[in-house]
Amino acid sequence: MARTLEQERAAIEEDARKLEDRRQKLEEKEREAAIQAVEKAGLLKVEAKRLGDLLGRIRKLGLDEVEKRLAA
Repeated sequence: MARTLEQERAAIEEDARKLEDRRQKLEEKEREAAIQAVEKAGLLKVEAKRLGDLLGRIRKLGLDEVEKRLAA
């Protein structure tokens, strides 16, 4: 091995930093995709209070229960 232990540790830390940056970028892309899906469904046109109430009900029931009720 041509590297010293310190160089190897620094390289690993740099790789970890790059990986964390990639994770953050992916999270941003996923968030943007979710917002676009909400917008495409027309939910961003709903007044803020009404949308907040709807999301509160979804949060209270849980996503699985909401999907089950909507499928019925």
